[in-house]
Amino acid sequence: MDIKNMNTTALAYLGDAVYEVFVRERVLSSDAAHVDRLHARAVKYVRAEGQAYALKGMFEELRPEEQNLVKRARNRKITSKPKNADPVVYKLATAFEALAGYLYLSAQTERLEEIFEQAVRIIDEGGVVNEKTKR
Repeated sequence: MDIKNMNTTALAYLGDAVYEVFVRERVLSSDAAHVDRLHARAVKYVRAEGQAYALKGMFEELRPEEQNLVKRARNRKITSKPKNADPVVYKLATAFEALAGYLYLSAQTERLEEIFEQAVRIIDEGGVVNEKTKR
């Protein structure tokens, strides 16, 4: 499999799942008793706005090949209309997920963990607004 030239939408499809598992494990370790609270905590990290915000905050620190992949994913034509996100935000979130998928498939586990930890930190520090809670 040629991961470097793989369709970025396919990479994002996988990256979305990988990031979701990371976030769920993270919030589960903080409060395993109430599933509704777990979901509420996870939302700010997995929403398109959070992912886009994190990617913008870390883009300059990405390695050149990671930046190239992100740009390729961001610039890919959208084939479906995003339901609850601005198209630009949606493209950035998809690019973040494509990066996650790429790192996962290329077995760069340590780098993937670094990217995810950085994303969570950026989202936490930035206070990304959650439409439902207006936080």
